[in-house]
Amino acid sequence: MGYLTWIIVLVVLVILISIKQVNQYERGVKFTLGKFTGMMQPGWRLVFPIFQGWERVDIRTKAVDVPDQEAITRDNVSVRVNAVIYYRVEAAERVILAVESFRLAMRQLAQTTMRNAVGEADLDELLSQREKISEKIQKRISGASVPWGIKVESVELKDITLPEEMKRVIGKQAEAEREKRAVIIKAEGEVLASKNMAKAAEILSASDGALHLRTLQSINDVSSDQSNTIIFAIPLEILRAFERMTKGK
Repeated sequence: MGYLTWIIVLVVLVILISIKQVNQYERGVKFTLGKFTGMMQPGWRLVFPIFQGWERVDIRTKAVDVPDQEAITRDNVSVRVNAVIYYRVEAAERVILAVESFRLAMRQLAQTTMRNAVGEADLDELLSQREKISEKIQKRISGASVPWGIKVESVELKDITLPEEMKRVIGKQAEAEREKRAVIIKAEGEVLASKNMAKAAEILSASDGALHLRTLQSINDVSSDQSNTIIFAIPLEILRAFERMTKGK
């Protein structure tokens, strides 16, 4: 083989070694002699060894599971919270040039921001307005991560764990609220029943013989069950009439 053949073989080998594949969900950050020289789009790209280098960046949406964090609410209640943060890379060159490890940086930023946001809220607000606090955390993380070329898509607070003594206090409070509501409902029912009874008594007293007919109807309803014992109270007017008749004789 001549020198020309060796040169051709060497060139082919260099080209084969230099071919790099960038997948559709990736971007490449290219450096020449240590300097940033451009972005590598999906496909086959040439990166000549020794003189050039490159970094692969995944631009798909990522989920960061923020572990349990101890935090104290504004009303001095100790809680444990965790969350999930969804983000994606918008500028691949910045996540390489502006921050050393953007994944670690996002995790640390999320932990700090979450603790601060919980400390600015009362316990009731933390439990009842979880979505509002999640939006606050998202805005703060987004503001800090924009220079890194990262866009935060959403933040979800997963679990809020309370101390055992606080759980018991909340349970007693909920039970007291249920009892209070039951008493109010019972009282409202008694007031409504008394109004209906007063109205019925007024209607019965306005019609002659209506009260006696209602009494007979009640006796008939009770007597349908043979196990019931009926004690019938004779009206006082009838007893007095019998008494007068006896004296007349």
